Parts: sequence; structure tokens; C-alpha cells
Amino acid sequence: MAIGLVGRKCGMTRVFTDAGVAVPVTVVEALPNRISQVKDDKTDGYRAIQITIGSRRPSRVTKALAGHFAKANVAAGSQSTNFD
Repeated sequence: MAIGLVGRKCGMTRVFTDAGVAVPVTVVEALPNRISQVKDDKTDGYRAIQITIGSRRPSRVTKALAGHFAKANVAAGSQSTNFD
């Protein structure tokens, strides 16, 4: 499984090299990632992990998602993503 970074694009800017050349770069906000579910071949038919990033108030999470996060024993996040 590859190592990756999950974040949110904030915008674009530029960085200058020592020679004075401007290089365009993307600004990414990398929030703490928490694993909310591990999927395996036996139960789900494929291998993946589900992560959640950021934070969200418990009052803004549906009861189904609150149960999902409680089962994983992690705080509610703003986004959930599967990675193979």
C-alpha cells in the first residue's frame, strides 16, 4: 500500500528560486487523518482503509455516521475517503 497525504487545496502561490525564477506551487492544508474503518477481502471483497480528516461538531453528524465513528472510536470528521 502506498503512503500518501490527504489534504485540502487552499490556493496557489509562487516560490522564487535562488536564480530568481518564479515557480508556481499549490498550497495544501494537511489536517490530521484518522482511520475510521479497515476493509478486508473476507468481509468487503477488497482491501482498503477509510479515513476521516478535520473535525466536525457532533451535532452536525447524522446518527448513522455518529455510530460509524463511535464503532471506530474516532472523533467525527468533515470528510471520509476510501483508499485502496
